[in-house]
Amino acid sequence: MRALPVGDSALLVELSTGDEAQALHAELLRRRAEGALIVREIVPAARTVLLDGLEDPVRWASELTASDIPPVPPRAREVVELPVRYDGPDLADVAAHWGVSEQEVAGIHASVEFRVAFCGFAPGFGYLTGLPSRYDVPRRATPRTAVPPGSVALAGPYTGVYPRSSPGGWQLIGTTDTVLWDHARVPAALLSPGTRVRFVPVGPVDPAKPVAPLAEPVAAQPEPVSPQEQPIAHAGTVSPANPMGTA
Repeated sequence: MRALPVGDSALLVELSTGDEAQALHAELLRRRAEGALIVREIVPAARTVLLDGLEDPVRWASELTASDIPPVPPRAREVVELPVRYDGPDLADVAAHWGVSEQEVAGIHASVEFRVAFCGFAPGFGYLTGLPSRYDVPRRATPRTAVPPGSVALAGPYTGVYPRSSPGGWQLIGTTDTVLWDHARVPAALLSPGTRVRFVPVGPVDPAKPVAPLAEPVAAQPEPVSPQEQPIAHAGTVSPANPMGTA
């Protein structure tokens, strides 16, 4: 763990793994809830946690680096269930990459309880972890100019759901009708860091079913697959809240 003061009232904590970042985020939330930590914002990312609005960042840097952070505790909150049709245009490619059938991709993906590690890229977009590392998949070599809202997608170790139409290079394996971002809802985002998520299959997987055409692909971009370490996310850029590049 490395803690770096950012300005006069912020601290960026760098961790070795995503699991460590999630554990630290959970511990900081616990301390804030108990009144042991006064901070305006706690922002998790792929392998960092940013504390903003913090008194005496230097003291907290010393204290945190000397602390033993417990693992993420079991969460009492209910699981968010997202009905999904496993009908994505990249389902066959993912099945080939995993060495299984399309039906097995659906079964494997739906058997996992995911956790939102962090959010970024677009309002309502969560980076979900939970699949074993053997199911990591690369981004598409050629991203699409437009991905439909509700598309369930994979890239690297993450699962994500596009809350709105946008360019994207993740592998699309399914579709959900659930609204992930609604200005009229409080909170507007259905998913937030720490949320437990399960995908519930709706209907059978039919490999012969034609897939609705998507936008023509755009030229490939040199986007990294490994997480980055900057704490601020902007749609379409690479950051720890968007470590796979433009989703």
